[in-house]
Amino acid sequence: MIKKILALLRKHKQGLGLQRIARELHLLQREKPMLKEKLQTLVDKGLVLKLQKKYFLLPQSQLLRGKVVSVLRGYCFVRPEEGSREDIFVPARHSGGAVQGDLVDVVIAEKQDDAHPEGRIVQIAKLGRERLTGIVKKRWNQLFLLPYDSPSSEEIPLVCSEDFDIEPGMIVEMDRGEKCIKEILGRPDDEGVDIKVVSRKYGFRNTFSPETWEELNEIPAQIPELARSGRKDYRGWTTVTIDGEDAQDFDDAVSINRLDSGGYLLGVHIADVTFYVKPGSSLDRDAYLKGTSVYFPDSSLPMLPEELSHNLCSLQPGEDRLAFSVLLEVGQAGGVKRADFHPSLIRSSARMTYASVFKILEGDSSEQRKYSPYVPDLLLMRELASKLKEKRIEAGSLDFEYPEPRLVYRGGELVAVATFVPNTAHAIIEEFMVAANEAVASYLYHQREHCLYRVHPPPSLEDLQGLSKTMAYFGLSLPPSPKIGIKDLQQLQDQTRDRPDKKIIWQQILKSLKLAVYSPEPIRHFGLGKEFYAHFTSPIRRYPDLLVHRFLKRVLERSPKQEFPIGAAARHCSEQERKAEEAEKELLEWRIFRFLKAKLGEEFSAYITGISKAGVIVELEGYFVNGIVYYQDLGDDYYYSKDEKTLHGRKTGESFAWGDRLQVILASVEPDVRRMVLVPVK
Repeated sequence: MIKKILALLRKHKQGLGLQRIARELHLLQREKPMLKEKLQTLVDKGLVLKLQKKYFLLPQSQLLRGKVVSVLRGYCFVRPEEGSREDIFVPARHSGGAVQGDLVDVVIAEKQDDAHPEGRIVQIAKLGRERLTGIVKKRWNQLFLLPYDSPSSEEIPLVCSEDFDIEPGMIVEMDRGEKCIKEILGRPDDEGVDIKVVSRKYGFRNTFSPETWEELNEIPAQIPELARSGRKDYRGWTTVTIDGEDAQDFDDAVSINRLDSGGYLLGVHIADVTFYVKPGSSLDRDAYLKGTSVYFPDSSLPMLPEELSHNLCSLQPGEDRLAFSVLLEVGQAGGVKRADFHPSLIRSSARMTYASVFKILEGDSSEQRKYSPYVPDLLLMRELASKLKEKRIEAGSLDFEYPEPRLVYRGGELVAVATFVPNTAHAIIEEFMVAANEAVASYLYHQREHCLYRVHPPPSLEDLQGLSKTMAYFGLSLPPSPKIGIKDLQQLQDQTRDRPDKKIIWQQILKSLKLAVYSPEPIRHFGLGKEFYAHFTSPIRRYPDLLVHRFLKRVLERSPKQEFPIGAAARHCSEQERKAEEAEKELLEWRIFRFLKAKLGEEFSAYITGISKAGVIVELEGYFVNGIVYYQDLGDDYYYSKDEKTLHGRKTGESFAWGDRLQVILASVEPDVRRMVLVPVK
């Protein structure tokens, strides 16, 4: 019987229940106890796994344990505990009630051609959090919760809610075990409710432990004399910070000098957070748990308390500050000849903005007069940044100048969605930070010290094959997929930089690339074309940078290398970064959809970004959000799709394809679930 059981389970890798096994083996009722006994024997031997009344053959069952790391309505992704495996796509119907952060067991389906691994969640091994956030619905005099946190649109009956005055449409928090309401957060359009919902969904908090506040109270308001000793003093240098208009924490300042050789001496001065945040302290534990600051359009959830992030660690103009300085000697052609690293003392000469620096570089006489002492240095910085970028591109770096949405507020009210494109001032800071990051990573590697590297693995063969097919659709060619390299992608960017469909093409290039993550091993950074790369320049807002500062300081102090759980830190920081990016994107879209709700019935320009089973997916130009045009609204025709990029009408022959422009009218908007329906202008 055991052989028959194993053969059956080998055929059904998604698992079978006891009754199904008995039926498939044509067993009589009296033989079921024996079957149960044999199955238990196989479980005890480790050949079969029992989960939720189903039996799975191991290892052929392809059952893995992982964490739910990304949730969108309709699907989620599970990241296996074995870090080398790809994230597993799980459709909503197979999500098993799991939400962001849950530890789950997932069965992998057979891989189809070039498809990514797909699976079914068979068990929640450990809840990531005890509560769910969602909107209250009411039917048949019964209250239900439609969770925001779940990929499934299945509603959960609320067991107890009598302690609250609940009405349909309210956003509440529910205990997952008891199915009881624990807190009312408000209604979807209430001010601040979106931040509450998004923060709780992704597990971010704007609080610190009592122990952290106690430690903070012990930190002196002025730099102690002991902290100044042994540091290089750069307070006499002309040093400026260049950040956005609304920035409150200044991690980095820059300085520049022309060398007699014709080259450059670039100074990148980074806030020395390590002096204030000691390993093992409560401040350190809170910072590690957060992993990163989270930035919303009009607020933030800082990694460090504001007394540090906005004051003591922030490189404010005219104030003495502890820093870590990277001095790079750069040749006339843009090659880095030498790198030195020093704990330092600096005093920023000026707090400048990207907008102001850009005006100066464009020749704005008023702005040049206002900042006249710094104009020569800024012009020299532009010259050096241009050469650094040229060298980076030559070495095989991708260069995405990608437009992003910026929300425009007046008097606390959102009045417009603007398009932000990085300018020359942004490029200066980006090039200088990349150069400093690379220098630190390379130095730590050759000193054989720990480093939390920033790595970007190359695209998989399947992703390159998919990209090649997509580019062929747009009339662009790539070499056979195994031979596609960074130079080919650079050439693709150059060919499409001025095309009207550039955005959708670049989206597909980005989609083919893997995510950049943190790693204890120096895997090459594919997108930047760097052998060694780390994040060093933002320790106020990123925990990995703080760790790299500690490692570098230890080398410079010639302290012995110590054991450190670098692998666990890399995984945790990568996950927190990904959650922060998703939280920021989700809240931004919620705000944009809420802004659009006031424009129901208005006409917009849009372009097609996808074809789904229900209709055509379009993005509103200038608003950076997608909506759907249902097939029945396209016209009196039967539409069919030959591939995922084109749609054809059987009767009229009318076709719709990726990148096509069309005029649409906004028919409905649901901001809290970030969904809108559009109809074409006839």
